Formats: sequence, C-alpha cells, structure tokens
Amino acid sequence: MTDENLEKRTCLRFRIPGATVKYKSEKKFLKKHDYIAAFCPLLDLSRGGIRFLAQELLKFESHVEMKISIPGEASPLVIKGLVRWYSPNAGKSYKYQIGVQFLPYGESANHNYPGALTKIIALEQKFLDESSPMDDLADGNKEEFSI
Repeated sequence: MTDENLEKRTCLRFRIPGATVKYKSEKKFLKKHDYIAAFCPLLDLSRGGIRFLAQELLKFESHVEMKISIPGEASPLVIKGLVRWYSPNAGKSYKYQIGVQFLPYGESANHNYPGALTKIIALEQKFLDESSPMDDLADGNKEEFSI
C-alpha cells in the first residue's frame, strides 16, 4: 500500500443519523456574519473535524463557523474550523462534500470552547458503534482533493 492510500486521520469518524449543519464563512471585512446555509446533511464527525454536504463551494482554507443540530439535543453544537478539502458530489441533490478541520480547543479567542470537545466525545461514545468505519462516503465517490 502506498503512502497516498494510508489513512492520515487520527480521530475516529462516526455518523449521527438525521444531524444537519448550518454554517457561515467568516469574512474579515464584513461586520455581520450570517449563516448562509442551513440543513446541510452531516456525513460524519470526529474530534478533529467534520464532513458534510453543501450546495455552495467553500473556499479552501477559509474559516467557517458551524452549528451542528443533533436530533434529540436541545441546542446545537457550535464549532469553528478551516476548510481542508472539498469534492464534487456529482449526480446528487447537493453539489459538494466539504471537509473541515476544527480549530484547537482552548480558552483563547481563536480556539473552540473546550466543552465542545466534551460534547463530541459523548456523541462519539453514543454513535460510534452504530457507524461503520469503511462506510464513510455516502455517494461512493472516493476521490477527494484540496484546491
């Protein structure tokens, strides 16, 4: 097996049935940052990142803030990250798959609230057994790339 085929992620990915993502791209020159998309299906989640479907293409390495709505949870999980890759979702109702790496967890302004990690760990314990680690591409498109 070549290096390019090796799994580079260190966190386990899991699915949450019915979970959706709403996101906003953080633009430095605009004062108001509205969420520009809602109800995007979450494909998988880990302690380090997220993969979801979207109609709009998010620019590589752009900063995004996401609200992850989980069925049965009272409030969404709010978390920030950087777009690390995207892939066309050809022939499907959503145009793109988006991969976002979460910003570090901590108390400073450019970090995610540490409680978000605690919540993700609890979700991981709840949903990991229900997910198949090799069943992570919803549409069978195994080509992912970063631009």
